[in-house]
Amino acid sequence: MSWFKRQSSPIAPDSHTTDERSVRTEGLWVKCPSCGKAIFRAQLDETQQTCPYCAYHFKLDARSRIAALLEPGYQLVDLELRSTDPLDFCDLKPYKRRLAEAQKKTGLNDAIVNAIGKLGEHDVVISAMEYGFIGGSMGAVVGETIARAVDRARESRHPLIIVSASGGARMMEGIASLMQLAKVSAALGRLADARVPYISLMTDPTTGGVTASFAMLGDLNIAEPGALIGFAGPRVIEQTIRQKLPEGFQRSEFLLQHGFLDAVVPRRDLKPWLDQALTWLGTPAKS
Repeated sequence: MSWFKRQSSPIAPDSHTTDERSVRTEGLWVKCPSCGKAIFRAQLDETQQTCPYCAYHFKLDARSRIAALLEPGYQLVDLELRSTDPLDFCDLKPYKRRLAEAQKKTGLNDAIVNAIGKLGEHDVVISAMEYGFIGGSMGAVVGETIARAVDRARESRHPLIIVSASGGARMMEGIASLMQLAKVSAALGRLADARVPYISLMTDPTTGGVTASFAMLGDLNIAEPGALIGFAGPRVIEQTIRQKLPEGFQRSEFLLQHGFLDAVVPRRDLKPWLDQALTWLGTPAKS
């Protein structure tokens, strides 16, 4: 019967050293999902969250995006808005709890950050989406905040840049979310009538109602390398048309090749590229 008794293995004399080492090094390295290589986190920070081996673009949070594009001294605005729960929605958990968890995780009230400042010598208005907040989904607050950025750009006659990173409309707010597509698109129509430039930057992912509205309405539509851009996902499309999609379908390079984008710009080149593009577009004359 002694055969069936569990034998306790002796504790290695240096096991506490191994535990301490694992604690010290935890979180210091990141594995690239593209090439599989381990990257020192500090090195990743230096490259704006871009893999130094294969140039894979990791997701960048909204505040880091703004800091990377604008000169020091910029101002964050329109941060006071908070989502409510108009439908008293609950799926796996109540929507109110989802909001509270996302706010605690990101330190933001919702999935958007507006800023005003300078990009090079150009005064600009930037609206950057935060994918870490419920997948960057667009609810009433996101729509209202972007609409405020559009109106501010029109009134100040400063070019507008919107950085999209979103899974689409926020289903927990139902029709209130879907109405934001028309609301922001109408505001961009007024911006176009005022002849104020608008550059749309799409990052991974930009999908659903965001793609179906403001993300594709720029005077220049650009994207980061490898970004997923589309309305419905590839699997849904394949099941609908019952055909296999081409390699790289809905990635930014595929869209550029087929005329849906004006440029694919690596993150390291983004700021000088935008600076030059704003120079080409010219400074809008005061009305």
